[in-house]
Amino acid sequence: MSLVLLDLDGTLTDSAPGILGSIRSTYAELGIPTPSEAELRGFVGPPLGENLLGHGVPAERLDQAIATYRRFYATGMFDNAVYPGIPEALAALRDAGARLVVATSKPEPFAVRICAHLDLTRRVDAIAGASMDGRRGTKSQVVARALSIAGLDAAGPRIMVGDREHDVHGAGEHGIGTVGAGWGYAEPGELVTAGAVEVVAEPSGLAQAVLTRLG
Repeated sequence: MSLVLLDLDGTLTDSAPGILGSIRSTYAELGIPTPSEAELRGFVGPPLGENLLGHGVPAERLDQAIATYRRFYATGMFDNAVYPGIPEALAALRDAGARLVVATSKPEPFAVRICAHLDLTRRVDAIAGASMDGRRGTKSQVVARALSIAGLDAAGPRIMVGDREHDVHGAGEHGIGTVGAGWGYAEPGELVTAGAVEVVAEPSGLAQAVLTRLG
């Protein structure tokens, strides 16, 4: 059986409003200058700790910043919506016999709640995410968990779908190519430069592109 790993933020869902609102509130509470709007956009997708450290949060305050963000995001996570065309793409992939596993850098408990809230749980076969304690946080580690959950023969065809360079790199560490979600939050040229095997402009073209790559 073929396997399709699916990023969540910027790939299946337009999650920027809830994420960025929670980030702004976090910086305000910590008394640290808030990154610019252009910089904030880059917070959607990559691991949270990596972004916080890269945008003014001192290492000694990182745990505090993450805890503060999670407190705000407990409600902000629902300021989120599934991209038009995604439910149809997932149905087409399943009808073609693919197994679908969400593989997100978001903490897994949050990802599970979001997928349930947005009626995605029944459209996929499993959900893999980062751990709350930070021990599993990189995209490569999340992909490893997704592969373990999937429990498929290592020789089976597989592909990642994601909208940021860390999706491409994380999947690549496991020998998996990535179809880029061009409707997501990547900067122009980011996915091609990272090595995506293809970039799809709209969700309506996703199923065909993925199935072609799976052979």
